[in-house]
Amino acid sequence: MKNAWGALSDDTRREILSLLKNRPHTAGEISDQFELSPATVSHHLSVLKGCGLIKCERRAQTLIYSINPPAFHALAKELTRIYS
Repeated sequence: MKNAWGALSDDTRREILSLLKNRPHTAGEISDQFELSPATVSHHLSVLKGCGLIKCERRAQTLIYSINPPAFHALAKELTRIYS
């Protein structure tokens, strides 16, 4: 869980998660929403994927990123445990 908390501490990563809550996106679609280099967006995606908050599916040459619901359920459970 610690990695997920660190990932959530960054504004850009939280914005990426907000985009993905509506529907899956390609890396290019995500990158188009920010005034950041594609490499920087890729780094943020890597952090989110590394801690399990998002998942990535390859469709031919394209990578599709989406929210990983079980990870968010685990975070909610942890918050409930901490603050109950």
